[in-house]
Amino acid sequence: MVALRGKDVDAFLARPDSARPIILLYGPDAGLVRERADALVKSAVDDPNDPFSLVRMDGDDLAAEPSRLVEEAMTVPLFGGRRAIRVRAGSRSFASGVDTLADSPLKDCRIVIEAGELRPESPLRKACERAKTAVAIACYPDTERDLAKLIDDELRASNLRIAPDARASLMALLGGDRQASRNELRKLTLYAHGSGEVTLDDVMAVVADASELKIDPIVDGAFAGNPAVVETEFTKAMVAGTYPGMIMMAAQRQAALLHKASLAVEDGASASSAVESGFPRLHFSRKGAVENALRNFSAARLAGIIDQLAVAALDVRKQNALGAVIAQRALMSIAVNARRRN
Repeated sequence: MVALRGKDVDAFLARPDSARPIILLYGPDAGLVRERADALVKSAVDDPNDPFSLVRMDGDDLAAEPSRLVEEAMTVPLFGGRRAIRVRAGSRSFASGVDTLADSPLKDCRIVIEAGELRPESPLRKACERAKTAVAIACYPDTERDLAKLIDDELRASNLRIAPDARASLMALLGGDRQASRNELRKLTLYAHGSGEVTLDDVMAVVADASELKIDPIVDGAFAGNPAVVETEFTKAMVAGTYPGMIMMAAQRQAALLHKASLAVEDGASASSAVESGFPRLHFSRKGAVENALRNFSAARLAGIIDQLAVAALDVRKQNALGAVIAQRALMSIAVNARRRN
């Protein structure tokens, strides 16, 4: 079974194994799938603009005639050189073509297959994971560690530093789609060019919500004790293709900020001042919901919720097929119990 994880993915992408020319990229982060596919295709051909070097194929078209993939892969260019085939998988399976191709001797040809989220039992994923000449690479939304590295890499390339408060806000705005995040960072570095340091004002001025998750209403609804809002907004997020793990990350971040603010309230601060000092650049439309959350939960209860969310977030990652159910159940539990006083 050849399914790469963690550091093995970075190592393979940096130096692809010629013995495994069939590469499946799949997962909910379409931007990361495209970014990795672009890099793999670029390194596989001598001229990516040469139509004889790079062939693009549609997976649904291949499903009607999977042998076309084999024929194209075995074609020898008239003038020689390296070739690549880029396949965009659809809803129909062409796994039989991959099975046949896996047993065929390929020379100077790389096949890069792009797909969305695939279950473990998906024929295409199974075909690539069991073939000795193929590899399957999952592309999930960036973790906070991935985002931190992405920010550092882009800023370093532009000789820029970033202020701590700017970094915190930027982290909250990025994620969900790698290419969208990278585009926002490049827009930010262009805006801050020549200043030496990216400030919070820079971030707020030019960075859009690159994750496009629109998950604030879900999280705010949960901690404010509004299960109806959680249910409605969570359903919208799932229809939009939002990865449940990103919602859990947002909920964990909110719980941590609320816990810090709750400690300040217990020390005598007002809910309003605790929110203003504890939440970086909170939009005015959310302030009421956050203050309600502070009134609903003590610091002790929030500590318990932090543990609860950590377990749920881990379960979402371990049981991807049930991720949406696990995440919604955790958030609904918080919402239903928000107004309980003990």
